[in-house]
Amino acid sequence: MKISYKWLNQLISLSESPENVGKILTDTGLEVESIEKIESVPGGLEGVVIGEVLTCEKHPEADKLSLTMVDAGQGAPLHIVCGAPNVRAGQKVVVALVGATLYPVSGEPFTIKKAKIRGAASEGMICAEDEIGLGISHAGVMVLDTDLPNGTPAVRYFGLEADYQIEIGLTPNRADAASHLGVARDLKAVLKRPVQWPSVDAFKIDNQNLPISVSVESPEGAPRYAGLTIDGLTVGESPDWLKQRLRAIGLNPINNIVDVTNYVCHELGQPLHAFDADRITGNQVIVKTVAEGTPFVTLDGIERKLSANDLMICNASEPMCIAGVFGGQQSGVKAQTTRIFLESAYFSPAWIRKTSQYHGLKTDASFRFERGTDPNMPVFALKRAALLIQEVAGGTVSSEIIDLYPTPVSDRTVAIRYKNVDRLIGIPIDRAEILRILESLDIQISDQTDLGFTALVPPYRVDVEREVDVIEEILRIYGLGNVPLSDHLSSDFLSEFPETDPDQLQERASQLLAANGFYETLSNSLTRPAYHEAIRASLPNADVQLLNPLSEELSVMRQTLLFSGLETLVYNINRRQKDLKIFEFGKTYSRDGERFFERPRLGIWMAGRLQPESWLTGNQRSGETALNYHDLAGVVQKVLTSFRVKTTDNQPADPAIFQYGLTLLVNKKPLVSLGLVKAGLTRRVELKNTPVFYADFDWQYLLKLYNAKVVFEEVSRFPEVRRDLSLVLDTGVTYAQISRLAYQTERKLLRDLNVFDVYEGENLERGKKSYSVSFILQDAGQTLNDAVIDKTMNRLMSAFERELGAVIRK
Repeated sequence: MKISYKWLNQLISLSESPENVGKILTDTGLEVESIEKIESVPGGLEGVVIGEVLTCEKHPEADKLSLTMVDAGQGAPLHIVCGAPNVRAGQKVVVALVGATLYPVSGEPFTIKKAKIRGAASEGMICAEDEIGLGISHAGVMVLDTDLPNGTPAVRYFGLEADYQIEIGLTPNRADAASHLGVARDLKAVLKRPVQWPSVDAFKIDNQNLPISVSVESPEGAPRYAGLTIDGLTVGESPDWLKQRLRAIGLNPINNIVDVTNYVCHELGQPLHAFDADRITGNQVIVKTVAEGTPFVTLDGIERKLSANDLMICNASEPMCIAGVFGGQQSGVKAQTTRIFLESAYFSPAWIRKTSQYHGLKTDASFRFERGTDPNMPVFALKRAALLIQEVAGGTVSSEIIDLYPTPVSDRTVAIRYKNVDRLIGIPIDRAEILRILESLDIQISDQTDLGFTALVPPYRVDVEREVDVIEEILRIYGLGNVPLSDHLSSDFLSEFPETDPDQLQERASQLLAANGFYETLSNSLTRPAYHEAIRASLPNADVQLLNPLSEELSVMRQTLLFSGLETLVYNINRRQKDLKIFEFGKTYSRDGERFFERPRLGIWMAGRLQPESWLTGNQRSGETALNYHDLAGVVQKVLTSFRVKTTDNQPADPAIFQYGLTLLVNKKPLVSLGLVKAGLTRRVELKNTPVFYADFDWQYLLKLYNAKVVFEEVSRFPEVRRDLSLVLDTGVTYAQISRLAYQTERKLLRDLNVFDVYEGENLERGKKSYSVSFILQDAGQTLNDAVIDKTMNRLMSAFERELGAVIRK
């Protein structure tokens, strides 16, 4: 979006340079991408000033030349030889100083130099209008009527000071800033200066000679529609000031009527459209949709097939304009037009966006309408445009203002808490400054207390809907550069995130297992009653039996995923696929009297070898690559780590299902059981001589335990220390007991412990075993010394001896 610096200066007084204004706008979030100098005339009349002819005499060597002394504000008067017939002493003239480059209407540019003409020195040039590009006359020098002091730049006299085009990379959410007024509002908040709105006090209704009725049949597409008529105008070329304003922002002038609508659009952000009133049949304007496929010729001469969802501005017999997007060829303003209907409306952003996309049309109007314009602006913009049209084209306002606005759009109310303002910005801001910033942005305050207030957000700020949006407004005006960075980078938010999505977490687990070489399966929920009888003691409830089963072998709903997976393994092994890793998300079913239970589970099965046979991994006969319990345990731990769940205890797995294994607990509730399936159960599905490792997750409980928050800690600057102990214990003592006791005894320094050797056999008493355990100690605040380390290890050894009956081998 392009903004004119001079135009902006009409709305807010700016003493800052264009470059400084660009920096201020960028700091507020309106990122300035470029600033380009725009000259009204070539060269910008650089080095051309106002001077006064002090003396004028005939050149002794040339009848048509004059010798003049000119005060051009340079200190000493300048000697200038002039060939114009009308030069006289006492005249105020335009003087090009030595070094100035002039761009005449015809011919090449030339630079003024000191010279001798017929033996007389000349230190400049008194200019005619064609010589400086201001006209075509070469009859004589320009004689000015002005009291400006000598030496004043000529551009100031002619009102031709250079303008600056400020290009802003407008983000889609800042539709309110898509105008000079919108940009001025931001500058008002930062610079604490008022915005000078253009006056419409002179607007009046001259007569009622050109009434046009308006009806809106699609109010959801046009919540507000306003218009008036102007009679007796003359379409022609726009005055220089209007053309200069439009060219400064990259627009080409068309005619005075269209130029005014473009001017107001870029000044106030309100698109307008002018219709030739003589083309409005029946003196009716109807806002409605038309039949699908209706042909319509737009201003560019292209015939388009309309959609039934296009909002159209129609007369009594045909469409005239695609509302908010593009005008029609027949109803547009032409050179012969003397009467117009001027439209100013608030159209639904969704409707305009769909139409713009459907026809592939992008215009200044659609750009603004589809992002959201100010619903309170149409009538003000209508008055502003009517006054400008009367100024540049004449005419009289020949109807009342029609304003159809059945359901006014009210301000949005947003509750603001000071604690959230301080938390998101990172520092406390003076409460009076917070209120000043918001009020300068036209956001009013109500219900103010010590804890917060209610913000009343005007509807033109379509992007400010939530508390965090209001806080962002405070921060961007207060200045991001005024918020110091803390020693530790962090972030915060106000959003209330939805509850955990089970489907997303299931997808996460599926991807994790697939990445580790597992294949997902889907099996039948019906199973054989004989399977349940084999583990009846372990099943919590009765079977859910089918009332009308297809066969005896599929007559009950499964209470465990175990046999479904075993049958899948058999199917694949019978087809010579012996190295298998599979998983399934499924449900189990049971009954307790009249109550039925359906529980989601995750089952994981592993059989065969961990790696396919190769020269590196050995072969099946050697047994070097056969699966073991720890292969399955590693996979289970990856799933738990992915969900950020840490088990708190364990117990032996159900002996009715597992030959050996563990059940991992969280808060004394079973989460997952894993281990080697009993050979008797695998034989029931005709799976012989193939060990199967199986893990059964309570999926519903795992979802409940999922922790979405990730906490990061800074890596300690101090080294860790390792100490090893060899503990002789009763065979009934588990590693879990050692770990639990160690962390209970030393909570501050113990970072990790690990069993790196277990021994049972010779040199140990019957019923004893030896654990070799490594302990990792680290202090986050200092380097550990030997005294602290020895004291910690002695405390651990005492606890093992006292609680577990350990003998420490030294």
